[in-house]
Amino acid sequence: MEGTGKSRKGAAGRKAGGPKKKSVSRSVKAGLQFPVGRLARYLKAGRYARRVGTGAPVYLAAVLEYLAAEVLELAGNAARDNKKRTINPRHILLAVRNDEELGKLLSGVTIAYGGVLPNINPVLLPKKSEKLKEAKSPTKSPKKAAV
Repeated sequence: MEGTGKSRKGAAGRKAGGPKKKSVSRSVKAGLQFPVGRLARYLKAGRYARRVGTGAPVYLAAVLEYLAAEVLELAGNAARDNKKRTINPRHILLAVRNDEELGKLLSGVTIAYGGVLPNINPVLLPKKSEKLKEAKSPTKSPKKAAV
C-alpha cells in the first residue's frame, strides 16, 4: 500500500521521492526586508502571550521596517545638510528631534553621542538698541512735489 501513489508522511504534499520545491521565506512573501521568522521566534520566546498568530510577526516586521526607513531617510538628509557622506549618531538625533512625530515617539530615549539640539534662549541674546537700528536704515528725505 505504500507505493500506490499515496504521499508518505513528511513528503510536504509531493509524491514519494519527487523533486522538492524551493522554500520561500515569509519575508519574501510579505515583500519585506526585515526577518519575519526571526521576529516570530522572538515573540514566542518572549512569552508576551501564550499563542502568537501568523499575522503578528508580519505586521511587526512591516512597522519596524517603516520606522527604520523613516529614521534613515531623515538622518541621511541631516548628514547631507552637514556635508557628510556617513550617518553618525548626531545626524540620527537631529533627524529624530526635528521631526514632530518621531520626537514624540522617542521623547524618553537618549541617543549616545548624539549631543543636544542647538538652542539659545532668546533672553540670553544681545538686545538690539534703537540707535543701531536708526544708523543702519538710511534716512530718506521727503521728495519735493513737482510744480
